[in-house]
Amino acid sequence: MVETAGGGPGDGTAEVLDRPLPDGVRRRVVQIVSDGFGGLTMTELPAQLRQYARFTPTRRAKFAGNAMAAALETEPLFRQRIGEKFREAQPELSGALDSGSPPPAADPLDVAAAAYVLRPAGWVKLVTAAGEEAQRADAERADEESRAELERLRAELDRSREQTRAETERLRAELESAKREAEALHRKLRAALSDVKRGEAALRRVHGEIEAVRAEGAAQVSAAESESRRLKARLGESEAALEATRRAVREGRSVEDMRVRLLLDTLLDAAQGLRRELALPPVSVRPAETVDAVEPGRMTPKDIAARALSENDPAILDQLLALPQAHLVVDGYNVTKTGYPQMPLEKQRLRLLGQLSALAAQTGAEVTCVFDGAELAAPVLLAPPRGVRVLFSKPGVTADELIRQLVRAEPPGRPVIVASTDREVADGVARAGARPVASAVLLKRLS
Repeated sequence: MVETAGGGPGDGTAEVLDRPLPDGVRRRVVQIVSDGFGGLTMTELPAQLRQYARFTPTRRAKFAGNAMAAALETEPLFRQRIGEKFREAQPELSGALDSGSPPPAADPLDVAAAAYVLRPAGWVKLVTAAGEEAQRADAERADEESRAELERLRAELDRSREQTRAETERLRAELESAKREAEALHRKLRAALSDVKRGEAALRRVHGEIEAVRAEGAAQVSAAESESRRLKARLGESEAALEATRRAVREGRSVEDMRVRLLLDTLLDAAQGLRRELALPPVSVRPAETVDAVEPGRMTPKDIAARALSENDPAILDQLLALPQAHLVVDGYNVTKTGYPQMPLEKQRLRLLGQLSALAAQTGAEVTCVFDGAELAAPVLLAPPRGVRVLFSKPGVTADELIRQLVRAEPPGRPVIVASTDREVADGVARAGARPVASAVLLKRLS
């Protein structure tokens, strides 16, 4: 579509192209602008194109093609200057376009590009005709290429068919040969498998004989090792007994002597404490005074029974610890987890041991605190407080078992008090002669 607005006769500046510029024409236009670009001064160039002034025509057409095409369309003065440069370079083609009779032998794309730049009368028709001509040429070229490609593909297909037939015949021959070879190999394989089976049977017999010999040898070695361990154990026991005998002879006493001496000290202290408690004069007791009766002003047995302490009264612990040679054994974690379970184990130990140290100083009793050490990853670095013996159970031994060992180690008759809420521990130490006390009672006494 061609529009005329304000142009005189023969003036094509008012004509407008109503379709996109064909690609071939656009490339020729960009080349014309790039060639005429170098003949302009910096002031004659639009501002957006000045950055490409030092580029070569090839680089200018590559990197500034869109910018030059846009400037050519929107800057009439720039288009006029490019047209003047083109007229100087192509005077014949320019004159032919101005006269309205482009040369018949000229390339339609060159004619359309020159008409787009010079804008003579009827340039839109020239550009449109060049685009259509280029499309027809492209279509014809594509059609010729398609026909040539089709012929090539047909020839290639015929060659492929011939090759396929030849390859098929060759593969059939190879297949027949492979089948014959496979049958021969199958026969050889069956023979080899038969030989292998016979060899495996013989090998199993040999292995059975070897295993029997190994088992017999292992049994003999095991018996010899057992006998050796038994002899070593007896030798160790004999050496330990000999060493114990030597040590007892050197020290002049034994473990049993120590237990008897401790029990004797307990009885003597108990007798002396009882005498002090009763405050009996040496010769003031008379046989008549041993007769059980109620004298005027004295309490009856019923009144005395009413003074008995409850099992949960912490005063009962003071009475037990006041006995001569009393030994208090504390189930450490059982007490701390009853009284202050929210604290870390380290702080639980430190708090309990500090309170037990004060209790030992007040009562003078022997105090042993036992903690479960079976789950410890490393030894506990702890300085035992004054008056308190701190023990951790060995790996594989619980604190309950260590408490029972401590109770069994004491001589019969010595007052041993065990503080634990564990019913199994309480029953066990009670059977061994110790006096169990609940952890809550000890906690009340400590607080």
